[in-house]
Amino acid sequence: MAKPPAQVAPGSAYNLVETKPPLPAKLGPRGAAMAATKMASTYDMVEPMKYLYVSVVKARDLPTMDVTGALDPYVEVKLGNFKGVTKHLVKNHNPVWRQTFAFSFANLQSNQLEVIVKDKDTIHDDFVGRIVLDVSDIPECIPPDSPLAPQWYNLSDAHGERFRHGHSLGEIMLAVWIGTQADEAFPEAYHSGAHPLSTAGLTNTRSKVYYSPKLIYLKVCVIGAKDLIGAENSKDPPVKPTITKIQMGGQIRRTRPGQPPANPVWNDEFIFVACEPFEDPLVVTVEEKVAAGRDEPIGRIVIPVAANAPRNDLAKSVASKWFNLSRGMTVDEAAADVTTGTKHREHSKTFASKIHLKMSLETAYHVVEESTHYTSNLQPAAKKLRKSAIGMLEVGILSARGLGGNKNPYCVAKYGAKWVRTRTLLGTAAHAWNEQYIWEVFDLGTVITVAVFNNKNLDGHGDAKDERIGKVRVRLSALESDRVYTHYYPLMALTPGGLKKTGELHLAVRFTCTAWANMLAQYGRPLLPKMHYTSPISVLQLNSLRFLAMQMVATRLGKAEPPLRREVVEYILDADSHMFSLRRSKANFNRIISLFSGALAAGKWFDNICKWKNPLTTSLVHVLFLVLVCYPELILSTVFLYIFLIGVWNYRRRPRNPPHMDTVLSHAELAQPDELDEEFDTFPTSKPGDVVRMRYDRLRSVAGRVQTVVGDLAMQGERAQSLLSWRDPRATAMFITLCFIIAIVLYVTPFRGGGRPRRLVRAPAPPAPEQAAVGPLQLLQAPPSQG
Repeated sequence: MAKPPAQVAPGSAYNLVETKPPLPAKLGPRGAAMAATKMASTYDMVEPMKYLYVSVVKARDLPTMDVTGALDPYVEVKLGNFKGVTKHLVKNHNPVWRQTFAFSFANLQSNQLEVIVKDKDTIHDDFVGRIVLDVSDIPECIPPDSPLAPQWYNLSDAHGERFRHGHSLGEIMLAVWIGTQADEAFPEAYHSGAHPLSTAGLTNTRSKVYYSPKLIYLKVCVIGAKDLIGAENSKDPPVKPTITKIQMGGQIRRTRPGQPPANPVWNDEFIFVACEPFEDPLVVTVEEKVAAGRDEPIGRIVIPVAANAPRNDLAKSVASKWFNLSRGMTVDEAAADVTTGTKHREHSKTFASKIHLKMSLETAYHVVEESTHYTSNLQPAAKKLRKSAIGMLEVGILSARGLGGNKNPYCVAKYGAKWVRTRTLLGTAAHAWNEQYIWEVFDLGTVITVAVFNNKNLDGHGDAKDERIGKVRVRLSALESDRVYTHYYPLMALTPGGLKKTGELHLAVRFTCTAWANMLAQYGRPLLPKMHYTSPISVLQLNSLRFLAMQMVATRLGKAEPPLRREVVEYILDADSHMFSLRRSKANFNRIISLFSGALAAGKWFDNICKWKNPLTTSLVHVLFLVLVCYPELILSTVFLYIFLIGVWNYRRRPRNPPHMDTVLSHAELAQPDELDEEFDTFPTSKPGDVVRMRYDRLRSVAGRVQTVVGDLAMQGERAQSLLSWRDPRATAMFITLCFIIAIVLYVTPFRGGGRPRRLVRAPAPPAPEQAAVGPLQLLQAPPSQG
């Protein structure tokens, strides 16, 4: 009889898998000393990988190959079936290339390295000359050794002859050595594969480091204006309501209509996201609402963003200023004047209208561009307000498995302002990067994100979007200091068809604390800078500013070479996290309910005590209660001791691995297909009316349950509040009477840290016989015994 299939626990297929790779950091002192001779100490979190480096520097005295006397040389470096090709230079007999190629020893297919110089032609490329090197004779150069100096090699033909028709074939300068990924040439090297990639395509495969631009909040307060002149009549004041439009790049804000039209008062405050260097000026335009949907400008002022003074403290007041308004100038002309430093001819006209503004660069805020749940940077824009570093975070991106065939994967890691991109692995089933990166850590309440993508832009055109494979997040507060965590992290993709496992990413993570005092002190400080609490920004406005900041970061990183594509930045920064999701709503609702599970368990335990379900436990609780009544100074110490014992008891069940996505808690594995289809729907929706009506009814039912729970919480809170509001006279009278009795008891028997409690009646010291006085207490004393 066949056995039934074993039951698989929910989420078990997405657990972490601990590994023990032969990393120098995990080999112990002896193993680390042996590995140090083969690899730089800064690369002790990855497995050493050997590479054959070929640096093609330049050539000289190359012969003429065409009848016209021109030569368009380029170099082809071949090692078996793998090759690398430099760019070709037009009409140059002494070309300079300065390109480096790296061949992995894991794919070594030949013992001979060929360096061939060719002439680029329309139909067939001509052979100029070559050199052949034996791989076994190539020297090994391991950091921290200095880079190998290049040298000149004589070119020869296919038969080994150095001359053709009595003329030399020229010379080429090369540097050839065997190294590892710790070599300084590794990031800039072209990792050659058996793929006919163009030079632009190879550029998109190299590893790079990027930095996010510095973002600052610009606060603009539009106070009012004076002596405005109407748009239709240049001599009379406006008769229709006037508004002010503030524009900086693609960010546009408008005030409410001001009254009176000629001297309006607005007092509206707006916040913009500015990016250094400040390229876009601030354009302030006053407009008259002459008709419905028609606003005519009646004055404009252009202000460079850099002209605003930075403010690092809320106590520092910002002075308001009056600005002259100009007419007859478009927004483009105004922006061009600020950029070029020239003045438009209309600027020379003196205009009486003025606008009252108050502006400041709020450098004490941290500009949020990530999801608040998975932020990696909490530092303010002002350097002098930033926290000092408390440690270093080292991450080794080792390998991946189960990604599927026909993939050209690369990884992108983001922590703080630093982004790193690994090289793209071309045409190999063994996806191993073994690249190590390091970040400074300023706050433990942060998260590092590592995402894997499939490179779709190997042709160099950049039209296709790179495919998402999955991402991994590691929270630094869950890492022990100086411990190396090596695990296979599951890569998951949530699609309209459900949750899918797209592979596993092998990472090595280590956090090293360099300032223990600063690290421990941070647990008593708020996460965000002080300005976020003294002058908070509303949640709605913060979400809007976050979207703008994310767009600025994506635009700036997209201008790098090679670019960090927009879809990559948006995926790591969670661009769509603000959209409604029924799955996430259920997950957050269950999280809130779980917070009260402890209180519910305590209430159930207390009910069992009252009903004598367990006589032994009930007796012990009563004995403890009597002890605390007799010695009330032990209450606080007992509470803290109980908390301490709970922590000690939970120590043996502490998590051994870094936390990862819980597919059950997040409802990712249990979500219904229709819920996922709603989550991935566009905004506004593109679904038919009956589907939208069904989803609306379902949302009403879910919101009804949430409303019931929130109502219950509000009711219990109102009950506690009503104890002092006399809404229930009997309850209030009983409560304040009980509080008065407790106050008297605690006043007579106050808490004394470590001291003995006072008695309710403490007899005074007996007076001396000659000074004794008859008092009330003496009447209660027993008569002296008769001897």
